[in-house]
Amino acid sequence: MNLLNKGIKLTLAAIAVSSFIVGCGGEEAKEAAPTASASQNSAAPAPAADPIILKFGYENNPGEPFDEGAKKWQELLNERSKGTMQIELYPSSQLGSKTDIIDSMILGEDVATLADGAFYSDRGVADFGIIFGPFLFDSWEEAFKLNNSQWFKDEEKLLNEKGIKIAAANWKYGDRHTLTTKPVRSIEDLHGLKIRVATSEIFSEGMRVLGATPTPMPLGDVYTALQQHTIDGVENPIPVLYNGKFYEVAKYLLLDAHIKNITNIIVGTKFFNKLTPEQQTMLLETCKEAGKYQNSVVDKVEKELLEKMKAEGVEVIEPSEEFKADLKKASLEFYTLPLTKNWTPNLYETVKANCK
Repeated sequence: MNLLNKGIKLTLAAIAVSSFIVGCGGEEAKEAAPTASASQNSAAPAPAADPIILKFGYENNPGEPFDEGAKKWQELLNERSKGTMQIELYPSSQLGSKTDIIDSMILGEDVATLADGAFYSDRGVADFGIIFGPFLFDSWEEAFKLNNSQWFKDEEKLLNEKGIKIAAANWKYGDRHTLTTKPVRSIEDLHGLKIRVATSEIFSEGMRVLGATPTPMPLGDVYTALQQHTIDGVENPIPVLYNGKFYEVAKYLLLDAHIKNITNIIVGTKFFNKLTPEQQTMLLETCKEAGKYQNSVVDKVEKELLEKMKAEGVEVIEPSEEFKADLKKASLEFYTLPLTKNWTPNLYETVKANCK
């Protein structure tokens, strides 16, 4: 019995010691837990950086092919960057004139717009101005070929030095035609008509050599100017003419196609250089892809809108062969004007060779 009692006492003592050890271990675990939690909190990811916001301003109205292309670029860049790069759209000149936006991007603001050779010429890259010379191209194939040439790439480098980066040079803006308040069936009918042009010397002189009186003004002022007879007409691609509702106050459309207009999407080099190489690639590739989409919209919509303009009472005038010949002959003066004095010698011949 004594041995039994001794065994029981030893067993109880062992249990007591074991409980004490477990209890102490439990307290240590409780004390260690906050330390582990703190370690986990310190390793938590930092909040995501704010997305890069690019404000895209343009004169075109909602619903035009260019606006549809802008929406596609907005969609593609947001998707490709997983929301880290976003585009805000400002149609109908909401960000001001093209000149205002270009001034802003050169100063470093995160804005984009569309521009072409005429505007680049005004910004100091003189040779680019030839692209908007009247009747320079005989086909769209020639126009696109020039934009893919080494000559174009060399000029683009000079533009970069002026603070402007071309994001894409493949957006087809369309054939530029002339909508007037009076019928134009010969080059003589065009003489003296006040035609709205964009605010650029290239545009003005290109219209002047054809015999018209160029009247620079923002596109947003054109409807009222036509209505009040401040101007006699406006030149632009069909979608722009239709969506501006200019056909309501000007009823004669001359299909002269005096310029085959491929437009560029531009941003400031200060903005572009802030981006990482990956972000730069996303910006450029999505812009070019959106341009291809926009071009398909242009081709489809031009035909549809021409029929709608006819239904609205617009008389569509196809120039005769004699009239076309007169226009092309008159256009040659443009390439000898004083504004070309800063061009590289034999630039006209160089450009024609690069688009054949």
